Amino acid sequence: MNATDKSAGLPMKAGDREDRMKLKQAVDAAIAKLLEKGVEIPDPFSIHLGADVDPDHISGGVKIHPGCRIYGAGTVISNGSIIGREGPVTVENCRLGPSVELKGGYFKDSVFLEKANMASGAHVREGCILEEQAGGAHCVGLKQTILFPFVTLGSLINFCDCLMAGGTSRKDHSEVGSSFIHFNFTPEGDKTTPSLIGDVPRGVMLNQPPIFLGGQGGIVGPVRLGFGNVVAAGTILRDDVLDDNKLITGKTPGGKIIDLARGAYPRLGRILENNLIYIANLLALEQWYIHVRQGFFLRGQFGPLIYRGAMENLAGAMAERLKRLETMAGKVAESADSGFPGSAAPARAELGRNIPEVIDIFNTEAASLVAHEIRDPFLSELQACAPSGSGNYIDCIQALPASVSGMGTRWLERI
Repeated sequence: MNATDKSAGLPMKAGDREDRMKLKQAVDAAIAKLLEKGVEIPDPFSIHLGADVDPDHISGGVKIHPGCRIYGAGTVISNGSIIGREGPVTVENCRLGPSVELKGGYFKDSVFLEKANMASGAHVREGCILEEQAGGAHCVGLKQTILFPFVTLGSLINFCDCLMAGGTSRKDHSEVGSSFIHFNFTPEGDKTTPSLIGDVPRGVMLNQPPIFLGGQGGIVGPVRLGFGNVVAAGTILRDDVLDDNKLITGKTPGGKIIDLARGAYPRLGRILENNLIYIANLLALEQWYIHVRQGFFLRGQFGPLIYRGAMENLAGAMAERLKRLETMAGKVAESADSGFPGSAAPARAELGRNIPEVIDIFNTEAASLVAHEIRDPFLSELQACAPSGSGNYIDCIQALPASVSGMGTRWLERI
């Protein structure tokens, strides 16, 4: 009788068995190589290492607890990282900087910088970047999310399609309260809903007051929110608050039943504006990574690989946002063609015609030419503080005089 492939319920040929044996031997050899280089694996027989994982991209100072699965040719795990302390972890094509802790859950196509952490039950999907010391408690869902240093998420949170900044340390950090939701999918089936909580030009300087989003609340994207703002617990934020240092309390809309107008897209101008500003912030962040962060990455273990992963995620984030914007513009144009009432129909058709031109504006080459007369003096001052990216990134940025950090902010604001 032939052996059976239990996963498929089909007879397994001799050649298939040989391939399986070779694969098992290769994986076992990779685990043995990790043990030899000092990776701490208390139960080597309980972990699964994909055949595409490069053992040379896992540091000797890593600990992998039982029940973990690690896949992907792009996976990098740096010194001091701990995987699976609270429960099984699946890592797929993620780049982990030094001392990252993923305590339990699923992590795919994301980047975690030094001392970032996520607790058990996490579900972190593609396009995420968690910068230094950012993290979340148990049962947090992220996708296409960027958290600046120190940003902390509570438990039971869905926080996809956001960029959040603010705070100066682990004791003075932006925070999202437990049971918070970013509503990022509309009844029309659109995801032109990214929310900018803080901003890139000021946020990267790590000198802004923290933002607090109270628990049992939410944001109906796309929303923009200034630094230092506190959104009271239970509030559903539906409007932008661009001023800083405000206390925001929401009110529940009055109950009613009215006819549903499909394709109406109320406040379309605001939706467009917030999407374009979000994409521009991503472009500014990409320039910051190219000109400022790159030097700090390149001097560390696996730094070039982690930098490449961050740049890929930023490019992917921009592509995602532009794709969603183009899709919505097409729907808006269709509504105009189908006889949308009122004077707005010509503008809707115009949006559909011109969206390719809008998309073409957002490219790295164009951004690199913007405000170089501000950028270059700023980079010279930064180089004096941190030659060739030496020193700790956070310490160097926070040590910049206000006049210098202000110059950097003006450069990024021009973008």
